[in-house]
Amino acid sequence: MRFVLPVSLGLLLALGGPALRAAQPDVSPLPVPPSGVIGMDEAKLAPQFWIARQDDPDRIILSREEIAAANARLLREDDSMHDLRALPATLPRAQVRGWIEGLSTRPTRTLYDAQGKAVPAATLDGLMDALALDAIPATQPTRYGLVVQRAALRSFPTGLRVFSRTGDLDIDRFQETAEFPGTPVAIVHASRDGQWLFVVSPRYAAWTRRENVAEGSAAEVLGYAAKRPYRVVTAASVRTVYTPERPEVSQLQLDMGTRVPLADWPADQPVNGEGAYSSHVLELPHRTAEGRLAFTSALLQKNTDTTDDYLPLTPANLIRQAFKFLGERYGWGHDFDGRDCSGFVSDVYRSMGVELPRNTSRQAVSPALDHRAFTAADGHEVRLQAVKQLQLGDLIYIPGHVMMVLGWVGDEPYVIHDTSGIAYRTAEGGIRRVKLDAVSVTPLRPLLFGERDSYIDRMTSIVRIRR
Repeated sequence: MRFVLPVSLGLLLALGGPALRAAQPDVSPLPVPPSGVIGMDEAKLAPQFWIARQDDPDRIILSREEIAAANARLLREDDSMHDLRALPATLPRAQVRGWIEGLSTRPTRTLYDAQGKAVPAATLDGLMDALALDAIPATQPTRYGLVVQRAALRSFPTGLRVFSRTGDLDIDRFQETAEFPGTPVAIVHASRDGQWLFVVSPRYAAWTRRENVAEGSAAEVLGYAAKRPYRVVTAASVRTVYTPERPEVSQLQLDMGTRVPLADWPADQPVNGEGAYSSHVLELPHRTAEGRLAFTSALLQKNTDTTDDYLPLTPANLIRQAFKFLGERYGWGHDFDGRDCSGFVSDVYRSMGVELPRNTSRQAVSPALDHRAFTAADGHEVRLQAVKQLQLGDLIYIPGHVMMVLGWVGDEPYVIHDTSGIAYRTAEGGIRRVKLDAVSVTPLRPLLFGERDSYIDRMTSIVRIRR
C-alpha cells in the first residue's frame, strides 16, 4: 500500500457503494470500563502514553518546504479549493450563480425547527427568494474581504436552525462550516435583504452574516496572510485580552492553526490602556461602520499556547495537538464554537502548516492526495491487511466520518476522532451503544457501522501524510 502527502477532512460523505457483508464482527476481547468505552483506561487518555510508543517521536515527517509544495499542489489540483489570487478582475454571472446554486439547493425532505415543528414550504420559498439570483449582474468586479470574527458559513442566508428529526438538535442542516479571523474571502453576492454575503474562502463557498466580513482592496486582503512576524495559535483556542476601548477585538476567539501578524508597536507604549510587555501585540482586522477593512492592535497574553511559526510536523506534535481537543463537544460544521470530525483533524494538521480540503467527501478522493481507496470488491481480508499497516497520523475514512490513527497497543489500532458515539458487540452477542459527542480515543477494530458491518468493512479510503 503506497501513501504520500497531505489530506483533508470535512463535513459530509454520502453513503457510497453497497455495504460489505463479511462475517459479523467478532466480539472483542478488550475490557469494558465503567464508561462503556471499550478498550479504554485512564493511561490512554494522556498524550504521553502514545508519544512513548513512538520509536522516534521528534522525527520530521515533512519539512516546511515539502509542506509548502503539497499545499500548492492541493490548491492547484483540487477544485474544492479556491485560489483567490487567481480569480479574474471581473466575475461573470454564470460563475457567481454556479457557486450559489452549488450549495443553496431547496431541501426536498422534511426539516424541523428547534421547537420540533416542520419547516413550512412558505419558509423555504422565502429562503430561495432571499438568494436574489435575479440580482446577479452580468459581470461584476471581484471584491475581497477579511473575516473579522469566528464566522459561521451557512447553506442559506438565514440564522434559522433546522434538523432532520425532532429532538435531535446537534446537527443543524443549514450549518456548513466556520472561518476564523484573518481568513481572506472573495465577496461575490448579497442576500435580498443585504444582511448576508455569499463569500468564497480558500476552502469553502457559502453565506455568512455581513458583519463577519470587512471589505478591502485585493492588496490589503491577500497581503494580510503574508505579513511577518506572526504568531500561530497552537492551543485548541485562545482569546485576546479583554479591552473596553476596542470591543471589536476584545476577547476575540482564535482557533488552532490561526496565523495572526504582530503589530509594529513600541515596547514601552500601552495598548488599549494596558501595558504590553507581558503580551503579544497582534494586528487584527476589524470592520468599520461603513463595512470597510481597517486594522487595530490587540493583546494576546504571552502565557497562551502560541508559537512564532507553525509547529514541525512530527509524531509527538501530532499527538499533542490532537489531545488538546480531547473532550471538546462535537460541533457539526464548527458549530458550538467547536468543530466536527473533519474540522478536528484539519485544525490539528493546520497547526503544523498542512492545509486540507474542508469535507471528508473531498479528502477521500482529492486528486492532490495519494490514498488507498477501497471499493465493494475489496473483501474483509484485504481491508485487514491495510489496517495492519496503519501508522500514527493516518486518516481513515468511512461514510460520513474520519478518524486519525494514534498508534497500537499490542495488535489493536487506536484512533482519536470527534464522534457522536460508538457501538460494539458485547460478550452476550448484543450491541452496546455509547453516546460521546466529543473528541474521543477509541480502539478501531471493535467499532460497528450499523447492525452488521464493522468500521473496517466500511472504510472508503486511508490517507497518509508522508514523503
